[in-house]
Amino acid sequence: MKVKKIILALLATGMSAGFLTSAYADDAARIKALEDQLQVLQKAIAELKATMPTKKEVSELTDQVVLQGKEAVVLGDMPNSFRMPGSETSVRVYGYAEANLIKDFKGTAPGDMFTNVPEQPLNGTNPDSGKTALTAQTSRFGIETSTPTALGPIHTQLEADFYAYCGSECNRDRLRVRQAYGEYAGWLIGKTWSTFMDLDDGPETVDFNGPIGMPFSRPVQIRYTYNTPTGASFKAALENPSDGAQRPNLVLFASKSYDSGAAFNVRFISHEQRKGSLSKSGTGFGVGGSYKLTDSMTVMGQYAEVDGDADNAIMYGANYPDTSTGAMLLDKSRGYVLGLTNTFSPQLRATLAYGSVESQFDATDPYAIATGGNKSLKQLHLNFFYTPIKNVDLGAELIQGKRTTYTGEVGDMSRLNLQARYSFN
Repeated sequence: MKVKKIILALLATGMSAGFLTSAYADDAARIKALEDQLQVLQKAIAELKATMPTKKEVSELTDQVVLQGKEAVVLGDMPNSFRMPGSETSVRVYGYAEANLIKDFKGTAPGDMFTNVPEQPLNGTNPDSGKTALTAQTSRFGIETSTPTALGPIHTQLEADFYAYCGSECNRDRLRVRQAYGEYAGWLIGKTWSTFMDLDDGPETVDFNGPIGMPFSRPVQIRYTYNTPTGASFKAALENPSDGAQRPNLVLFASKSYDSGAAFNVRFISHEQRKGSLSKSGTGFGVGGSYKLTDSMTVMGQYAEVDGDADNAIMYGANYPDTSTGAMLLDKSRGYVLGLTNTFSPQLRATLAYGSVESQFDATDPYAIATGGNKSLKQLHLNFFYTPIKNVDLGAELIQGKRTTYTGEVGDMSRLNLQARYSFN
């Protein structure tokens, strides 16, 4: 019995040893696999460490990222604008390089390379008739800014070209300020287009001066504008007057636009004319509007009637005040402009425009006759603009003009104006 127990014990011990040997073999295989995986990981870590930048390199890279972030161009609040670094002000730089070729077939106005019907030489008196000229003086550049505030943005504009007025037979190739103003919360202070002008209803022309018959002035002014949610706009302004005047011009303007594409405006002006000790107040009013006949065609027109103000060009082409009798007489000038424009495609558009100014001075007035006063001025434009690529416009325009004096003398103008314009904004 005792021997039997011993034998059973030995058998149990042998079986356990077999199991342990098998278990140890399995553990060894697993350990070997883990060691192999560990070696692979260690090798990968070593390779990764070899490619990782040093602390110095990381610091330099961080500095570069921060610097690039500070210098990165950030889009501004206005279209085509950028944010000034370290500022909330948005800036837009715009303008164009422009060249004009002008060929006169009949007549050339002195002192102005572009159309100047009020000074058109009378037939048979112009030695420069038929001349050709090229100029880039109307090239332009400008800067526009917008800075947000709690009550709305502060908007500024500064614009110049190289077509300075300096009288007859002079070099006009000089820098000239066109716009210089600031605008905030409806208030505008500075130099810009007169509030009496109807810019929206002025037909596009290749000629720099555009059709006769539109009020034309860029005075320094103080203006307030109130816009309603319904598309109506109201403006009131005090503007720089003619030379010698003791009070500024008062201008009122109201307009309304409609979803149909129509627009309408009315304008009023009160001004003073002064020559030495003589003074006289004058008034004027104007209406204008436009209407989309089709998706591509728009008709526009405007009318203005102003007591003459040649000094400040409230009505371009008006006669100077008559002071020959010891009193002051103002010429009531009437201006008309009609335009029809059609966009044939994104690359091609055309405009037909007609303008005129009629003087209301008495036809027997000796002053008007003696000074060669203009009884009527007429001008017709037909142009095409072709845009072969973005920001490039090529224009061609035929112009006919006529000046008639109180004595019946006539100055005719016939012209071709070609233009190439390269814009940036």
